[in-house]
Amino acid sequence: MMTVFTNGCFDLLHVGHVRLLAFARSLGDRLVVGLNSDASVRQLKGPTRPIVPVEERREMLLALESVDQVIVFDEPTPLLLIEALRPEVLVKGPDYAGRECCGAKLVESYGGRVVIPNWPVRQSSTRIVERILAQGAA
Repeated sequence: MMTVFTNGCFDLLHVGHVRLLAFARSLGDRLVVGLNSDASVRQLKGPTRPIVPVEERREMLLALESVDQVIVFDEPTPLLLIEALRPEVLVKGPDYAGRECCGAKLVESYGGRVVIPNWPVRQSSTRIVERILAQGAA
């Protein structure tokens, strides 16, 4: 059974997330999603995030047909989770093109592969929040 892993905050679930998760699932038999805990999201995004609590974010991800398992982690990166799972495929979003992604060297060291889709980034939770705030201020 080929395990695919991806991770993120998934604070405001949007079409970019859904597309990435469906793509990731198409690369193997099982998709495991590492989900940043609320504390981890605050560390990464600031004190006003997450907007949606971790248990609700987890429930929404599990409702997607493409997602088989969601594991919440507290650390700023999913490296410990990747070490424990040893997925055959690590998927990151297209915003990681040309950047080093956490766990890539580890996955490649045991013969796994890293996949970063090449499509335009049109949506992000941060952009959605910024747009809502800008409209509220207008």
